[in-house]
Amino acid sequence: MNENIAKKNEALAQTVIKGLESRNMTGFYAASKEDALKTALSLIPENSTIAMGGCTSATEIGLIDALKNGKYNYIDRAQMEPRAGLMAAYDADIFLASANAMTSDGEIVNIDGNANRVSCIAQGPKKVVFIVGMNKICADLDSAIKRARNIAAPANAQRFNIDTPCKKTGKCFDCKSPDTICCQFLITRFSKHPGRINVILVNDNLGF
Repeated sequence: MNENIAKKNEALAQTVIKGLESRNMTGFYAASKEDALKTALSLIPENSTIAMGGCTSATEIGLIDALKNGKYNYIDRAQMEPRAGLMAAYDADIFLASANAMTSDGEIVNIDGNANRVSCIAQGPKKVVFIVGMNKICADLDSAIKRARNIAAPANAQRFNIDTPCKKTGKCFDCKSPDTICCQFLITRFSKHPGRINVILVNDNLGF
């Protein structure tokens, strides 16, 4: 990565971290994927039960492999019935997630189809650890929502065997398709519970 972009990202990350602190959430800056992995593991005690809601970013930094190969109880929802996986996630010690977008003042935006991810972010697991690439930071809430709808959602739609306008065109049509993956919108703007929401900002382009 260009040195000046890296410096900009670090400065912006510190702004975001201050915004998170003002919202009773905790932020960390990782200069690389390797640093992000170390920070994530420092937040996850051994023997913890960990669930995830389809977080590509966690896979990209090597966190899922580390959990599967370490002394952790990783809930692999792909090996479970959907309802069983959801209920197990609600009772997890740690929930891993990313953001579809974030504001520079620390607001977190996520869109979901089945609500398993956004519901666990909002309530349930004891701690939530977000892995967020600096490519997802936006100036304000309006631009964050636009990013979530026009960049994250159309890219995410490519993973599924669905028939939506965004999968075909690459842009949001605010559709009401039976296959829509934009059923639930969650804006996390404050946490009632100190220490529950933790965001690792990574100096890299991660996820969608």
